[in-house]
Amino acid sequence: MDNQEKNTNQYYVDRQNDFESSARSYPRKFPFALKKAKGSWVEDVEGNKYLDFLCGAGTLALGHNDDEVNQAMVDLLTSDAPLHTLDLTTPVKDRFVHTILSLLPEGLKENAKIQFCSPSGTDAVDAAIKLCKTATGRSTVIAFSGGYHGMGHGALALTGNLNAKNKVANLMAGVQFMPYPYSYRCPFGLGGESGTKACINYFERLLKDPESGITKPAAVILEPIQGEGGVVPAPIEFLQAVRRITQELDIPMIVDEIQCGIGRSGKLFAFEYASIVPDVILASKAIGGTQPMSVVIYNKKLDKWTAGAHAGTFRGNQLAMAAGTVVLNRVSQSEFLADVVKKGDYLRKAMNELKDEVSIIGDVRGKGLMLGVEFIDPNGPKDIMGHPEPCGEIAALVQKKCFENRLVMEKGGRNGSVMRCLCALNVSMDEINIMLDIFKKVVKEVDNERK
Repeated sequence: MDNQEKNTNQYYVDRQNDFESSARSYPRKFPFALKKAKGSWVEDVEGNKYLDFLCGAGTLALGHNDDEVNQAMVDLLTSDAPLHTLDLTTPVKDRFVHTILSLLPEGLKENAKIQFCSPSGTDAVDAAIKLCKTATGRSTVIAFSGGYHGMGHGALALTGNLNAKNKVANLMAGVQFMPYPYSYRCPFGLGGESGTKACINYFERLLKDPESGITKPAAVILEPIQGEGGVVPAPIEFLQAVRRITQELDIPMIVDEIQCGIGRSGKLFAFEYASIVPDVILASKAIGGTQPMSVVIYNKKLDKWTAGAHAGTFRGNQLAMAAGTVVLNRVSQSEFLADVVKKGDYLRKAMNELKDEVSIIGDVRGKGLMLGVEFIDPNGPKDIMGHPEPCGEIAALVQKKCFENRLVMEKGGRNGSVMRCLCALNVSMDEINIMLDIFKKVVKEVDNERK
C-alpha cells in the first residue's frame, strides 16, 4: 500500500475496526483519523479541519495544546524530574495539592484531605464509596436517576443509564435510586418549583420515615449538573435540601464534579451555585490539564483508611499535576469564570431563539459552557406533561450532519436525544459564532426534512 492511501481517514478507520474492540464508541460517530490539534480545532490526516465542541468529553478546559500547559509539561520532561512516583511526594505534587486545596470553599479547605486515584474518574467514584463505607460502617448508597458515575463495576451500579447495566450481571449491591429534578421531564409530572419540591419531599421522607424500608446509607452521591444524563442542572433549592438532610442524618454527601467541575459551569465547582459544602468532591477530566488523573477530595473526619486501603500504580502522574496546576490557576480566576458565564449565556440565548424557529427542539438548558439541546419528535406521542417524547434519531441525524459540516459535538440524555456543548472554556466568540452558524443550518435542514 502506498503512502497516498495511508493518508486517508478510511485507511485508519478500517484498521481500527479490524483491531480494536467492539466497545469503541466515538469512531462510530466520527469516522476520521486525527493528525493535529490546536485550541478548539482538530485536523484529520486528509487535512480537513473541524471545530471541536467535544474536547475530550470536557477534559480539555483550555483546548488542545495550550501553550502554557504544554510548556509546563516540557519543562518537567526536560528537568529529569521523576514522572512516575506511585504515591510518593514531589515538589510538583505538593504544588498541585496546595493549589487545589486553596480553591476549596470555606469549611472544607481547612479540613480537607486528598486521595490520588487511578487515572479514570470511575476509580475516584469507587474510592469515594469505599471511603464512606469504611468511615460509616454502613453498606448502602443512594444515587439518582439520570446520573452517570463511570463504567467500573461499582461506578456503573450508581449510574442511571440501563444500556450498559443490563448486560453486566451482579453489579455492586445496595444502591437505591432517587428521583432527580428534571423540570422538562419531571419524574412526578409536575415540573418547575413544584417538581423540585416533590423530589425534595420524597428524598427526605424516604430517609426519615421509619417504615420506608431504606436503611441509612453510607453515602449519597449526585452530579450538581448531570452530564451524560442530558445536561440537567440540579436546582439550587434541591442541592441545599440534600445537604441539609444529609447533615441532619450524618450521611456523607458526595458531589461528582468530574464533568461539570473545573470551571465548566461558570463556577470552579458547580455545587458552589448552591453555597453548600459537601463532604466529598470527585474530580477528574479537566483537572489533569489534558493528562489522565482523578482525585477524591474529602473532609478529614472521613479519613478512617489504613495504609493501602485504596491504591493504584498510576496515581502519581507528575505530568498531569504540572499541567493541572496551570489549568487550576487559569480557570479559577474570577475574570475567566465570568467570561465562561458570558459565553454560556450568549450560546443559550441563541439556542433558545433557534428553538422558537423550529419544531424539533423541546428544551435548552445548562449553566456556563455546559449546555444541552433536547430534540423531540413533534409528531410523536406526548408524555404526561404534554411534551413530545425525546428523539434520539433526530439528534443522531443532527450530529451526523454537524460532523459533515466540520463540527464535532456529542449526544447524551434519554434515548441519546440531547446534543451537548463541551467546548474549550477559552473558546473565542468567533468560534462560538461559527458553531452557531453550522448548528442552526443543520437543525433547520433536519426540521424541514421532518415536516
